[in-house]
Amino acid sequence: MSVTYTKLWHILIDRGMKKKDLKEAAGLTGHAMMKLRTNQDITTETIGKICKALGCQADDIMEFVEE
Repeated sequence: MSVTYTKLWHILIDRGMKKKDLKEAAGLTGHAMMKLRTNQDITTETIGKICKALGCQADDIMEFVEE
C-alpha cells in the first residue's frame, strides 16, 4: 500500500491556496513539501500541522491506495 495526497491538492485548489501558502501556514520544511509532492510517507507531526492549518482531519488530505 502507498499513500497519495491528491485530496490535499484539491483542498488547496478549492481554497485558492498555493503550495507555498500551505508551507507557510503549516510551518513545513522544504523537505516535507518534497515528500508530499512525491507521495512519500510523512510524519504524523507533519500531518497534524497540515490539518491544524487547514482545519481538517487526516483522511481529508490523504488516502492509502493499492499498488
